[in-house]
Amino acid sequence: MLSIQFPLCIGNTHSHHREYYSCHSKTVSQKRNKRIVMAATINDTANQEYDRSKEVKQFDDSKIGVKGLIDSGITSIPRIFIHPPETLSDLKSKRSTRLPDSESNLIPTIDISGLEDSNRRSAVVDKVGRACREFGFFQVVNHGVPLEVLDRTIGAIKGFHELPTEEKMRWYRREMGSGVSFLSNVDLFHSKAASWRDTLQMTLGPNLPELEEIPAICRNELVDWNECAKQLGELLMELLCEGLGLNAGKLKDLTFLDARTMAAHYYPYCPQPDLTVGIMSHTDPGVLTVLLQDQIGGLQVKHGEGWVDVKPVPGAIVINVGDIMQILSNDEYKSNEHRVLANGCHEPRISIAIFFNPLKRDSLFGPFPELISPEKPAVYREFIYTDYIKRFFTKELDGKSLTNYYKL
Repeated sequence: MLSIQFPLCIGNTHSHHREYYSCHSKTVSQKRNKRIVMAATINDTANQEYDRSKEVKQFDDSKIGVKGLIDSGITSIPRIFIHPPETLSDLKSKRSTRLPDSESNLIPTIDISGLEDSNRRSAVVDKVGRACREFGFFQVVNHGVPLEVLDRTIGAIKGFHELPTEEKMRWYRREMGSGVSFLSNVDLFHSKAASWRDTLQMTLGPNLPELEEIPAICRNELVDWNECAKQLGELLMELLCEGLGLNAGKLKDLTFLDARTMAAHYYPYCPQPDLTVGIMSHTDPGVLTVLLQDQIGGLQVKHGEGWVDVKPVPGAIVINVGDIMQILSNDEYKSNEHRVLANGCHEPRISIAIFFNPLKRDSLFGPFPELISPEKPAVYREFIYTDYIKRFFTKELDGKSLTNYYKL
């Protein structure tokens, strides 16, 4: 039998800081799973020496994820999830400098319909280009993806993460050999503290995994969402290129449409959301991210010295610039830091990100030559993608260290 002994944090549950989100009143199920209870035995070992690496390994070996901890009935989060004082103080100080509601809805929502009309397309390109330069984030509506596809995809991912633990264990692994993996915290062994989320990862391109490797509860929905997201990604890449004055197909020619990876996150209720995060502040490594989120909220984008909520818009899809796009654009477009707060709502938060990466992994990448001039010299040196992505996966999620590494 496996028994994990996590030290509890000491003190009362911290005050709820998420009033500005609309929480559902649905309570967390109290159904107990015997396997989970055994795996997540919690003992108060505050007076014992804390061996973080041992407890991280015990948590990972249990294969229960954060959802399993909640199902076991915990009321305080294990110590491995408690973030250091500098992170917690940053969360509190940045939260205190949140913009008033009248000014906080800054992330643009762009209607991308009617692009067959040249004047309409030009106006949309301008809006997209401005959003990429100012925020690195925007939301799109009238994007051509049926709303029922969005709803079914979110529901299917929720269904997977709420399967019995024994069923999900089949996919729990850190390698992607089969193209599908379920895990908690991709940077678990590199980070200072774990974050309160679980993830279903899947390789989408150039080929899907074998269908039997995709969990049946979300198989059809993910196949459909992959096709829709690919078409949307191709259109967005054209708009991004046109916004830089480049040929519309340039990113597609560089195979950025072909290597796609999905990370479907589940943020369960956190009993102490002031002591941890959903995802630490970071930037995405690829060229473009297409994100489907539900209506719970929690995603924030850095803006000046504060943070701006990416407020859920019904039927919208969130788009953000990745580090490679910032490099290729020679700093015209910004890959902005973003984070997710720990979920203090009893209803879980679901988000499904698709990252667009190059298929030509051994190719050299750097600023587009068309964007380099004596007035605007290259800001970054060239690099091989395999080196670039290896660096991303051997460090914790931490701001913009990757783009900074390649700066001249």
